[in-house]
Amino acid sequence: MLILRRKKNESILINDDIRITVVECAADGVRIAIDAPKQVSILREELSKAETENKQSLAPGYNAVASLQNSLLGSIRGKNADSRKQAEE
Repeated sequence: MLILRRKKNESILINDDIRITVVECAADGVRIAIDAPKQVSILREELSKAETENKQSLAPGYNAVASLQNSLLGSIRGKNADSRKQAEE
C-alpha cells in the first residue's frame, strides 16, 4: 500500500488516465474528485461489499440446486410411473 500526503487542490495520477484530486479537507472527512475513463468502475468500499453480499444472497447454493433437481426428477419419474399404470389398465 502506498500512503501519500496531499493538500487541497493537489492531485495523484494513476497511470495516465486516472486523476484523484483533494477538493476539501474538513474535520469530518476529506472530499476527493476522481477523473477516470467511463469504463473504470468507481465504488465506495462499503457499497462494493454490500453489492457482493447481495449477489451472494441471490445466488442459490449447491444444496438448493441439488434439492430442486432431485424434486424435479422425482416428479418426472412419478408421472412416468402413473402413465405406465394407466396404459396397463
